[in-house]
Amino acid sequence: MLKEAEKQAITISPEAAQAVQNIITEKDMTGHALRIYVAGSGCSGVQFGMALDDNINETDTAYEMEGIKIIVDHQSLAYADGASIEFVDDPQKGTGFVISNPNAQAGCGCGSSEGAEASSCGSGGGGCGC
Repeated sequence: MLKEAEKQAITISPEAAQAVQNIITEKDMTGHALRIYVAGSGCSGVQFGMALDDNINETDTAYEMEGIKIIVDHQSLAYADGASIEFVDDPQKGTGFVISNPNAQAGCGCGSSEGAEASSCGSGGGGCGC
């Protein structure tokens, strides 16, 4: 059974929620939720992905914010705790969604990890080399 979250682990700005709602409406995707997932990780931190999804699993956790249903799979949930979703419309930075999480830890392929604020890990002088 889908787990409704007691605590909001993810926040979405009103602008991002409106942008998601616009996409749902334009593409006639009523009933879809915004899925947040870990797309990868490395020395630069955790990279999040997002997609509109109507295939909700019983192990997913759901949040309702700003009129948008947000779902996160159980493996990504720990990394997504504290994440915020923003919508950026900036001539220099471009237009799109930004998912950031100051709590997510960066990882390194050599088995060591540093905090997300670390600029390097291992002994590669800024890379992931060990």
